[in-house]
Amino acid sequence: MGADLPDYYFRIRENGATVFRVDTENRQRRIEMDQIAVVNVNKGEVKPHGDRTLSEEDVAAIQDWLNKRVALLAQRNIDDILRAVDYMNTTTQWVQSKATDDELEEVTDDLLLAMHDLRTVLVRKKADRLLKDDKD
Repeated sequence: MGADLPDYYFRIRENGATVFRVDTENRQRRIEMDQIAVVNVNKGEVKPHGDRTLSEEDVAAIQDWLNKRVALLAQRNIDDILRAVDYMNTTTQWVQSKATDDELEEVTDDLLLAMHDLRTVLVRKKADRLLKDDKD
């Protein structure tokens, strides 16, 4: 490992991360990771580990990571949706050019219901936005 290790390590969890302070300044020159907190990204909560008190530096580093993580997750959500649009297009091409009658029989109702549901929500949300814009 390189000599320039970060001061903090964030072990990603389902809803956030476990935060460790990284220490290489010990007699054995070993990397030690001391758990200092747990972060919940969904709630924006930071809980110190045990009876620990976080320093201003700890809080600043955790908040910086949290801000970057929220932005990354938001971008990933948009990327996932754009991939879904691509997948819908390839599905349309498959239906038009390759699907057999049996394959279509297997998927048509599920696809139609999912597309109807999506369309209904999109139209309602767009109408809400248009009404809001008219009021502003």
